[in-house]
Amino acid sequence: MTIKGFHLVGQSKDVFHQDIHIDQYHDFEALQLAVAEQYNIIQPAGIGLQNSKGEDLPDLDAVIDCDEDIGITVDGESIRDPAGPEGLPLVGSYYEVFPDHLGNHARLFQKYGPLIKYEAMGKRNYLTNNPAIATIAFQESAFFSKQITPDHPLAGIKDNRALFIGDTNTEAWRQAHKFIPPSMSPKAVRHYTPLMEASVKDSFEVFDKLDEQDEAWNVYQYMLKLASQTVFKFALGYDAHHFDNPDSPLNELVVLIAQSLSLNKKVTSRGSWYSSLGAVPFTAANELKNVSNRLWGILNKAIDQAPKGETDEDLPLQSAALGASCVVDYLKRATDDHGNKLPRELVIPNMLPIAGAGFTTTSSLLSWLIYSLCVYDGNQDRLLQELVDTGVSERTKWTPELSDGLAFLDKFVKETQRLHNPSFQPGRTAQVDCIVPGGYKLSAGSVVICALHAIHNNPAIWSNPDRFDPDRWGTEEVSNRPKNSYMPFATGPRSCIGFNFALGEVKVLLPLLVYRYEFSKEGKESVTYDPEFQLIRPMNFYVRARRRTEWPERSAGAVKIAEDYGEGGKMPPI
Repeated sequence: MTIKGFHLVGQSKDVFHQDIHIDQYHDFEALQLAVAEQYNIIQPAGIGLQNSKGEDLPDLDAVIDCDEDIGITVDGESIRDPAGPEGLPLVGSYYEVFPDHLGNHARLFQKYGPLIKYEAMGKRNYLTNNPAIATIAFQESAFFSKQITPDHPLAGIKDNRALFIGDTNTEAWRQAHKFIPPSMSPKAVRHYTPLMEASVKDSFEVFDKLDEQDEAWNVYQYMLKLASQTVFKFALGYDAHHFDNPDSPLNELVVLIAQSLSLNKKVTSRGSWYSSLGAVPFTAANELKNVSNRLWGILNKAIDQAPKGETDEDLPLQSAALGASCVVDYLKRATDDHGNKLPRELVIPNMLPIAGAGFTTTSSLLSWLIYSLCVYDGNQDRLLQELVDTGVSERTKWTPELSDGLAFLDKFVKETQRLHNPSFQPGRTAQVDCIVPGGYKLSAGSVVICALHAIHNNPAIWSNPDRFDPDRWGTEEVSNRPKNSYMPFATGPRSCIGFNFALGEVKVLLPLLVYRYEFSKEGKESVTYDPEFQLIRPMNFYVRARRRTEWPERSAGAVKIAEDYGEGGKMPPI
């Protein structure tokens, strides 16, 4: 029997020494798997073995011939803890990261590597800009899961009855995950395209009036109105009355959801000790508690008053969305193969993330899309030209097929999400001590933030990452990038269930706005983001939206296509 001693290069031999019987392994790959199992190394293929001189042992024969303990590396690296700034007493590295956490995280990744660690206000933070590490974290496995601990970014609004803001390994999550995703499947979302079109057209009167008054307006505030009005109709069958006139106030439900996200960011960024101050007046933790209570009361009333669909009958799970008026109506009537419904006590808590996450992400994304139209020269003209070439007019009835056929729109949305993605900090919790790609050692309970903004702008992956270039999409360089280098809605079993609706929504709302209005940025002030909000949203971005009175002629290529369709050069009907 051949027994070999192994240890982790870079770690104490006494602590991490393991004896492995290697007779049963017939090739190097099998030995890698055995070593990975012994040391919780998540990717066995990255394991390298070496002798005491640091010389590689490339195959099983070399390992057998080695007469000394064998060192283990991962991806050519020694096993080590993530690095980061040491910080100051009490506050840690808080002021080295905030308020510009996006810029400072990029600086820390450049200085310390693809998995960084720092403490801020008593909270330990791990962040990665490496898609390989992010992919592993998102997989929901024996190594990582969505477990919202006090160090998790969603700790302040955790609710184990709800999909987005609850732990994975609960019966409530399993039930919700069975019933809710079908309501947002591609087929179901297509069902809501007329609702999206009607929502944006409801805003035209207000934007026309602002143009007549020659007023510049805050983009995020009005996209918040537009996105929430659309999502509330989709989720609750609920009219927020945001476009009754230019000065219509934000619906209270929108205000409370936005406040809860802002307060949660403040609470969780200060550490678990601050989260415990919920009973202490005049603290953000206490204010978050009060806002949450008020929010639940209003949401419960909205659910009770949601309109019914075409019938009152219960409907099969996979087709219920097509006969429902909105998501709440779907959840009230959808039944599984055994005739079971999602329990009422789970309907209410799940409607908060559906409605809240739905409009906060799309309002920010719509804002950044308009930003990209205004500050990156030529893109607004290209998108308008594509609409004209496709035969879009004010009489066009919007369909999913039309949205899907707009190639430049798709590239434009992708590039905006790459450079200005609203979501930036999905977190996953290590379930056991483990070693991730690059040789980084993590202890059980570590919350790894997959920093989407940093991954999308990682110079090791993207050429000229700071340059806005929609034409990079579809190139060989982008096609050959590492897996999950672009994941605006995360990935894996806990990825965003609403991504179909979000993309469908912006691909209806944005082109309708662009066809009707010419957008221009107001003023020379640099646009900044809100560092104390759960998502990345612009704070001071103002535009003027001039109603168009003329449109470009069809391009020569579009005219030729139109001529090929028959007499009169008409495009195929839309």
